Amino acid sequence: MIPEIGPIQTFGVMFALAFLACGAMAARRFKELGKPADWAYEVVFAALIGGLIGARAYYLVEHPDEFGFSGVFGGSGLTFWGGAVGGAIGVLIWGRWRGFLNGHLLDMGGIGLAIGYSIGRIGCQLSGDGDYGVASDLPWAMAYPDGTVPTTEEVHPTPVYETLAMGLVAWLLWRWRDRFAPGVVFAFYLIAAGVERFLVEFVRRNSDAAIGLTAPQLEALVALFLGAIVLLVVTRRNDGEILRTS
Repeated sequence: MIPEIGPIQTFGVMFALAFLACGAMAARRFKELGKPADWAYEVVFAALIGGLIGARAYYLVEHPDEFGFSGVFGGSGLTFWGGAVGGAIGVLIWGRWRGFLNGHLLDMGGIGLAIGYSIGRIGCQLSGDGDYGVASDLPWAMAYPDGTVPTTEEVHPTPVYETLAMGLVAWLLWRWRDRFAPGVVFAFYLIAAGVERFLVEFVRRNSDAAIGLTAPQLEALVALFLGAIVLLVVTRRNDGEILRTS
């Protein structure tokens, strides 16, 4: 277990690497679409600012007792779904400013979110921040005795599951970027992310929130619903055809 690299937190390192990877993906995609590669810097910055604000805001909604100067500007307490929504808003504002508010931008956002989530979970695994699962006797179960939320009990390494799952999703979405009508890849991301999070919660440590489901599972159902809506809208706009013919 390596919770830190010198004074640098491993989660912070993975956070930075995630944005660098997304920037590299965006630069290549912009070139393919005949747009300036430098736009990648702008869109990543917009996603970063929006994501940080959204992640912090969502955390404070869930923990109102921490609202205050230290709670708002502290270094801990960032949530993925809050960051995803905030980052999406930042990217949409950027897209409107640049006149690039279209399905291609949504698809890039879906690929970027899958990449970022996959890399971010590596940070969770290295730091042992409590995102691991319930007790397990499977051969690959492990303990996190030196984690920021330590446990000596062998548990499901759910961050590893999520890194592998969303890494595969990111690869598939990238491969499909020109096979489907603009917007479809984003719909696929929402559906895949929803399915992945819904399933992994069965071996996570989160307690039930409602109707026997955890809060992340309820959020995953929302993602699935939104993905289905996006797919339906794109399908209707393309006369029932989502595969690109040229």
